[in-house]
Amino acid sequence: MHKYAILALLTLAACGSEPEKKAPAADTQPKVQLALNWFPEAEHGGFYAAAVHGYYEAQGVAVEILGGGPDAPVIQRVATGAVAFGVTNADDVLYARAQQAPVVALMAPYQINPRCIMVHKSSGIEEIADIANITLAMSQRPAFSHYLRWRYPFENVKIVPYPGNVTQFLMDENFAQQGYVFSEPFVAKSKGGDPNALLVSDIGFNPYASVLIATEETIATDRRLVEVVVRASIKGWQQYLADPEATNRHINSLNPEMGLDILAYGAEESRALVLDPVAQKAGIGHMSAARWLDLLDQMVAAALIDEGTVDANAAFTDHFLP
Repeated sequence: MHKYAILALLTLAACGSEPEKKAPAADTQPKVQLALNWFPEAEHGGFYAAAVHGYYEAQGVAVEILGGGPDAPVIQRVATGAVAFGVTNADDVLYARAQQAPVVALMAPYQINPRCIMVHKSSGIEEIADIANITLAMSQRPAFSHYLRWRYPFENVKIVPYPGNVTQFLMDENFAQQGYVFSEPFVAKSKGGDPNALLVSDIGFNPYASVLIATEETIATDRRLVEVVVRASIKGWQQYLADPEATNRHINSLNPEMGLDILAYGAEESRALVLDPVAQKAGIGHMSAARWLDLLDQMVAAALIDEGTVDANAAFTDHFLP
């Protein structure tokens, strides 16, 4: 589908679903917190759009969004009840359930994971399988880094911790690093670099990203709350993809390092990742049992999860999706 056609559909969806009833007074609304897995960026745009445009309040709930950072303990905060909702990736949900954390995925905005490996175009590396004879910066905790090292020989590759910026990349043509396709490559190019972003999803490792989660207990005891937060979040993502400007200004005010130019780029690039052919048919946030099972099989193969310890079907619910 042409991107402008998608934009028109999203605009109609966002406008056509405006609530007719007046929202309850703010002081009577239940108040909950939603913890992010990183600093406020485009990958959280739909959740912020739901707040900025009043979609949570219109559903009768006040949602406070809490920014994250490196190794933000989202799973722990949700699992212990410190916060009601969180945002993480599907692989973290499975890993958490293997550790007996009772968290459940409710919706998945990103059908295509934006994780990439950023290499120099001058390196001649065109695929992740070709990575060799360089220094590669990756975080040690995320499943994708373990999966890549399990699957590929990475001949003569020195793996170092992810630095959190592109400084070393710009200084060393033999340096590669992890990133999000609409973040680090954009920054590197704007600073005169020659990034080539290789999507990890292209090799078949494609966890849902920016997944909204809650606990089994919250789902069982407060289904109405979960329902309205999911509904408003989906509407927020519709709005963000259709017209991200107001939301991006808000994100920029919270995280000035994310300029309006990179946020606009992130929103534009997110359209194809959120609205892949499956989501165009099934709706934003869609999740399938087959995808969760495939991911679990990959994590078991990479020795991240012991076989038989996790039920993929229990890791998510589509009950609250349209």
